[in-house]
Amino acid sequence: MGPQPKKVYWRRRLLVLLILAAIIAVVVLIVVRPGSGAAETGGAAAPTASPAATDAASGQAPDAAATPGSVDTGADAGAAATGEVVACAGGNIQVSPVTDADTYDASAKPQLSFTITNTGAEPCSINAGTSQQIYTITSGSETYWVSTDCQTDPSDTTAVLQPGVAVSSTPFTWDRTRSSTDTCSATDRPIVPAAGASYHLDVSVAGIPSADSKQFILN
Repeated sequence: MGPQPKKVYWRRRLLVLLILAAIIAVVVLIVVRPGSGAAETGGAAAPTASPAATDAASGQAPDAAATPGSVDTGADAGAAATGEVVACAGGNIQVSPVTDADTYDASAKPQLSFTITNTGAEPCSINAGTSQQIYTITSGSETYWVSTDCQTDPSDTTAVLQPGVAVSSTPFTWDRTRSSTDTCSATDRPIVPAAGASYHLDVSVAGIPSADSKQFILN
């Protein structure tokens, strides 16, 4: 085709240089791999959730939390301590056992709690701490689990209950095992029967038992 104008050769040289630069850039990116250095060299990588945090996010408490949960003390707990709020009369207190589901798959562990309600006309105070809580799980005439069998560090908590306002305790996990005072340190306590077995949860707070039990099924 004969000689070309000089500007044609310059354009060709420039195109070749651009292609070489692009190839070099790709090679550098492959070797350096931006963003992967921290994970491969032990640098500051993104934090991972702890097992406890994962359980909290999923609504499941850790297995180790098989101890009664606390109760909100209420905004007027200080007033109760100074005697400005009268003590609750047993006849004005309603305790209701609560489970987080009615039926549980084989891998699911029930979350137990309760609500406590002042049915009187005036605010009143009550010791609703873990030292005053007793959870009992039965099936038929047999008692399978009692929270006080192996309870540790029970505490007192004064709660002020407003009229007609239900206050909930913090849920905790039952690991589906039998309890007894002589197996507290055992790591292999027997698992309770399942495969559609029916159980009932009863709760007592400050000596006041729940009027009704909460039924649930274990598969």
